[in-house]
Amino acid sequence: MTIDASTQPERVPVSDDRFPAALRGFGPIGIVAILVILAGNFLVSPLSAVLVLVWVAWSRTPWREIGFVRPASWVRTVATGIVFGGVFKLLMKMIVMPLLGADPVNHAYHYLAGNRAALPGMILALIVVAGFGEETVFRGYLFERFGKLFGSSMWAKVIIVLITAFWFGALHYSVQGLAGAEQAVITGMVFGAIFAVTGRIWMVMVAHAAFDLVALAIIYYDVETAVAHLVFR
Repeated sequence: MTIDASTQPERVPVSDDRFPAALRGFGPIGIVAILVILAGNFLVSPLSAVLVLVWVAWSRTPWREIGFVRPASWVRTVATGIVFGGVFKLLMKMIVMPLLGADPVNHAYHYLAGNRAALPGMILALIVVAGFGEETVFRGYLFERFGKLFGSSMWAKVIIVLITAFWFGALHYSVQGLAGAEQAVITGMVFGAIFAVTGRIWMVMVAHAAFDLVALAIIYYDVETAVAHLVFR
């Protein structure tokens, strides 16, 4: 009996998938990749997010695994994110943070009050670094990595939301103090919960950017105290 080689499936060399598989795993190469990605922002923001995109491509990880799923409607997604993020920030400023005893003035960024020269750069930073960068890392990448470790059960997702939220909050402590860390933990839990349920990151990115842009507007127009005292005087 003869076998026609042309009818046999083409075999891809095993070695072709070794490096991508190693990047996806938690061996030496995978751990080095994680450390390099997380260290990126210590050099320049949002380098970590850019490295995540490189990791996805090189590791052959499906984009949907980090939430990069095309929405049914970009207009609805962006509009929902803007409204949700803006309202969320106002509720945090007017109700949640006063209940936590936070100073109504964000002293770390109070220099932005009336600072027209700093406004364009800060707007760009909030959209690119916060909206795109932080969400790509903390919701997209870390959810994918922890998901591989803990699984996809409801309790696993709860644990991942909590870990990433408190990690997110800890990174805000050095600049914004306890109040900033508390706010970051809460926003991390809310944005993380949305991402855990939907598996889609675009609305969360827009909401994060809108949240921070409303915060910037409140600071720029120097109405932090007035807004913080709208409910609790």
